[in-house]
Amino acid sequence: MPEVPTRHARQQLGISEPPDQVGGEGKLDDVEVLTQMVEARRLDITGDYHRWLNIGFALVEGLGEYGRDFFHRLSQYYPGYSEAEADKQYDKCMRAHGTGIRLATLFQYAKEEGIVVRSRTANGGLAEVAEIEDDGKRMPTFSRELRGKLPEMVEAIARNGNSEQDADVLILGTIVTLSSCLPHVYGIYGDRPVFPNLFLFVTAPASAGKGRLTLCRRLVQPIQDQFRNLFNQDLEKYRKERAAYEQRRKKDPTVKAPREPVRKMLIIPANSSATMIYQILAENGGAGLMFETEGDTLANIFASDYGNYSDGFRKAFHHEPISYMRRKDREYVELMQPKLSTVLSGTPRQIAALIPDAENGLFSRFLFYYVDFQLTWLNVFSGQGDALDETFDAISHQVLALYQQLQQSPDIRFSFTSAQKRVFNTFFSRAQRQYWKRLGDTFIASVRRMGLITFRMAMVLSVLRLADKKEHPELLYCSDDDFTSAMTIARVALCHTVRVYRELTCRELAHPAAEGAGRKQELLRLLPDEFDTAKAQEFAIRLNIPRRSAERYLADWTKSGALEKVAFGRYQKRIEMPGRAGHDGETPEQVGGDDDFNW
Repeated sequence: MPEVPTRHARQQLGISEPPDQVGGEGKLDDVEVLTQMVEARRLDITGDYHRWLNIGFALVEGLGEYGRDFFHRLSQYYPGYSEAEADKQYDKCMRAHGTGIRLATLFQYAKEEGIVVRSRTANGGLAEVAEIEDDGKRMPTFSRELRGKLPEMVEAIARNGNSEQDADVLILGTIVTLSSCLPHVYGIYGDRPVFPNLFLFVTAPASAGKGRLTLCRRLVQPIQDQFRNLFNQDLEKYRKERAAYEQRRKKDPTVKAPREPVRKMLIIPANSSATMIYQILAENGGAGLMFETEGDTLANIFASDYGNYSDGFRKAFHHEPISYMRRKDREYVELMQPKLSTVLSGTPRQIAALIPDAENGLFSRFLFYYVDFQLTWLNVFSGQGDALDETFDAISHQVLALYQQLQQSPDIRFSFTSAQKRVFNTFFSRAQRQYWKRLGDTFIASVRRMGLITFRMAMVLSVLRLADKKEHPELLYCSDDDFTSAMTIARVALCHTVRVYRELTCRELAHPAAEGAGRKQELLRLLPDEFDTAKAQEFAIRLNIPRRSAERYLADWTKSGALEKVAFGRYQKRIEMPGRAGHDGETPEQVGGDDDFNW
């Protein structure tokens, strides 16, 4: 595709400016800023064919041939994007005359997706800054709703958030990290015992702020240090016993050799072989925490022959038995109830590297949080960096004390109250139906496992309230505050999971070997609320879906209840579909909202 030279390059080469610009460079620079924001948030603002056509007309009217590159850049996030088709479309727009579509149309479409570009120009001069705002269509957050309801330990951490999203990440990071170190705590879910352990993946474009998640690792560092100190003590004792053994066995060959100490560790390095991961878990009594700030680390290990423990990873989420052969002595070992917690962060591309498709069992096991790109410069000289580390370190000693108390306590069984169970079942029953109609079968596993994740989150919050108590009950009922907090997080997390799901699905659709089921669900998502057969075929062509397949899909959706046939050749969706990729912000009220549940 043609590449438009930068302003400086055009000046050096003597290339004339776009002929239709009013105010010289202003329009070109504003479109560049808008396009960069679209690329940073990986938004598809092209909508349906009519909207895509108008974007082409707008760019032609405002920038002429200079708009072609922008047209490609703005079209690239549509799942059926084709460079050749986009070029052909722009050629048609160039040949059209008198369309009446101005460049303002493009900015209006961007505004509808949450991007506002305000050009400050005066007397034709270029402003130093183009102001970009978000008009509220960002991913939903939950930290504001939870203020005053969280256990003090978590509340103290949330207060250090520099934004609502940052507070969300700190809360989730704390809950999932601490889920790894709550021994002797369990609950009954689906007639089976489950433990607090959770999997979290915080994803965002590069430099969007997910790095602060690493602060949560400090919360369990004293436990890790305790394991290391105990091992060093045992190792020193072993060395002395081994030396004595070597002397004694010269006189008495029947004397037994001392046993080597077991190296326990809470934090397990992801960059390990499968056998090593399982062995560490076994030596820890099945428990452990994997904490990696680059999702590629785990993805690269899974891609290797020696480190592909993705199967064990999936089993660990449900505490299913894992068996392996120890290299030493070829010993057969069974981990009957692995209790693994995982905290990962990375870019959307790193999710795709770790979880190649949405039907992979790993996807539904993760609690996802998508950090929006924000064009905000934070004061890096606020002087609070050391204080923040100290805050987490101080709380980490409370975590260690609670861990030691729980180690010495009898088992604690966690449970919802009868009223909470009714609300929980009602919410997830409705959520399952609605998300099935919106996204199809492949997303149902995420909704169902979100129920288990919610139960575990409530368990963690409830146990953290025991930090200041000397006696721990054998039966721990969830407080209403902790139930409300867990359900609120779940409602928001479902929206974030949809966002990640859609991006992952779009990557699948862009691949030549994309599965037909993925294309089918994408077609349903793209169709407007009311449409006719011709419109459905138009979208099907863009997704490379054969005509007969599209007709069969319409019949399937009508039969399943996702569509209603309102007239011959005309259909209506039974439920509103979520927005396009970029702000899939189903509000809590859209799935079992506050009218149904008094939280």
